[in-house]
Amino acid sequence: MTLEQLTDRLSEALSIPKAQANETIHTLTQQIADALTAGERVTLPGLGSLSVATRKARSGRNPRTGETIQIPARKVAKFSPSSQLGAALNK
Repeated sequence: MTLEQLTDRLSEALSIPKAQANETIHTLTQQIADALTAGERVTLPGLGSLSVATRKARSGRNPRTGETIQIPARKVAKFSPSSQLGAALNK
């Protein structure tokens, strides 16, 4: 589903203008991004939760040259689906 399709569906479901639906989506995603940046866990009931995970530094290999390189530690967003979503997907 694209942003445009999501905006259309939200607009129809809530009987609001598309511009307002688009602003709502952007505000929601910004709030989620801000919470994750602050290290908070975001739980979306019926969908799942988003959290921040840390990947350790490790050695890797440049596929072009075969040279060994060091990949630094970094933080990534992690999604864990809810049990309801898992059940719905596996019906």
